[in-house]
Amino acid sequence: MEDNKLTWQDFAKVDMRVGTIIEVSDFPEARKPAYQLKIEFGEEIGVRKTSAQITKRYTKEELLGKQTIAVVNFPKKQIANFMSECLLLGAVNSDEVTIIQPGANVPNGLRIS
Repeated sequence: MEDNKLTWQDFAKVDMRVGTIIEVSDFPEARKPAYQLKIEFGEEIGVRKTSAQITKRYTKEELLGKQTIAVVNFPKKQIANFMSECLLLGAVNSDEVTIIQPGANVPNGLRIS
């Protein structure tokens, strides 16, 4: 376990931000059931797209308007016919994922530290 410890400098490189889910679509081309999401991160970052395997726990209607947390400084990643621009954070229990959310409504774009 000692081998995978991060330094503070490593952690500082991970840019996690609060955003609001503004659009949710089905993603039938994904290998595992998933949604395509658009998340608003505020003026500095804007809207980013991602896909998430969160269909077991959430309906599209439940996700719309929810605040969540995502890593916004990973390179873009092609997933089937879709380009993911951020990584939604979630707690994973087998094939069920619970999205990470702030405990109170806060401005989009706030950095997690």
